[in-house]
Amino acid sequence: MKLIADQKNEHTGVASSSRGKKNSPRQKRALHGVLLLDKPIGLSSNDALQKVKWLLRAEKAGHTGTLDPLATGVLPICFGAATKFSQMHLEADKSYEAIALLGVKTTTGDSEGDVVEQRLVSINALQIEEVRRKFTGLIQQIPPMFSALKKDGRALYEYAREGLEVERSARAVTIHSLSIKDLGECPHPNGVQRKISMSVRCSKGTYIRTLAEDIGEALGCGASLTALRRTQTGSFDESQCLTLEELSQMNPFDHVLHLMPTEVLLKDHHVIELDAEEAGKFLAGMRRRGDWPNCEKVVVYGTNPRALLGTAHVVGGELISQRLLNAIEIQTILDQTLEKKNDTSN
Repeated sequence: MKLIADQKNEHTGVASSSRGKKNSPRQKRALHGVLLLDKPIGLSSNDALQKVKWLLRAEKAGHTGTLDPLATGVLPICFGAATKFSQMHLEADKSYEAIALLGVKTTTGDSEGDVVEQRLVSINALQIEEVRRKFTGLIQQIPPMFSALKKDGRALYEYAREGLEVERSARAVTIHSLSIKDLGECPHPNGVQRKISMSVRCSKGTYIRTLAEDIGEALGCGASLTALRRTQTGSFDESQCLTLEELSQMNPFDHVLHLMPTEVLLKDHHVIELDAEEAGKFLAGMRRRGDWPNCEKVVVYGTNPRALLGTAHVVGGELISQRLLNAIEIQTILDQTLEKKNDTSN
C-alpha cells in the first residue's frame, strides 16, 4: 500500500490557462478530457493541477475532489469542456486507505497538528470488531474545524487558524464498507506507538480524519490520522493514474493519448442522440420534443459523426438543455479523437 495523509475538504478547483502542428514548446493547447493524476505527498491539489496544466500546455484545467498536501492518490484533472461537468463527479463514492495513531489527539486530527492529549492504549480484537460495526452504514459526523466548509461566509479553517471554534451541525454520511486492522506496536524515535490501518469506502462528504478521531474515541484512547491515500473515486481507480514524473518524461504531444473522453464524467446519465438538424436547435438552447421518459440526468449526442453536445433533463417529453458545449469545443474534441485514433493505429 502506498502511503498517504488526509482529506480536509472536497470541492472542484478550476484554473484557466490538440496536438500542435509545429507548435512552439510552450504554446497552449485546447485539450478536452480527463486525466487521472496520482497526486504526490507534499503538494496541494491546486499546486498539482498547475504542474499538470503546465506539462500538458493546457488552456483550461480543473480538479475535482480536493486532497490535502499530505494525502496521495486519485485526483481527476479535467481539461477544457470536461471542466463544465467536473462538479458532477463530487457526488461519487470514494475509497481510502488510512493509518491512524492511537492514544494521540491533535488540534487538526492528523499529524500536522499540535498534540493536545495523550492516553494509554489498551484494545483487543473484539473491541475493534465492535467499533467496525458501529461505524459501518449511515453515521453522523461533525465536520472538522480545519475544513473548507463555510460559516457566516468564512471557511472553518480561517476560524481555526485564529484559535476559534464555532458550532457545526452533524451531517449524515454513509460508510459502505470499513475494515480495521490492528498494526500492533510500531517502533518510533519517541518510543513505541500503537497504530491501526483502515480501508474505507464511503459517500461524498466523508471526512476520514474525523472518522479516525471518532474510532479512536470509541476505542477509549483517541486517535489522529498519520497517512491517507485515495484509491478510488467513482469508477476511477488508482491503477489508471499517472504520476507527475511519468507525465514529465513523456513527449508533450503524447499526453493527449492518456486523456479519457469528457463523457467518462457522465456515465450515470441516460443517453439521447439527435440528428444534425435537431442537434443544431438543441445547441441553440431550444427545447426539443420526443418520445422520451422523464429523466433528471441526460447526456446528449449528435450523430454522424457522434459528438457530445451537453447535458439536459427531460420533463413531459421535452428535452431541456443544462450544460452545453460550444461549436469550437465540439470540433476540437472531434479533431482530438481523430488524432488519437491515428496515433494509436500507427
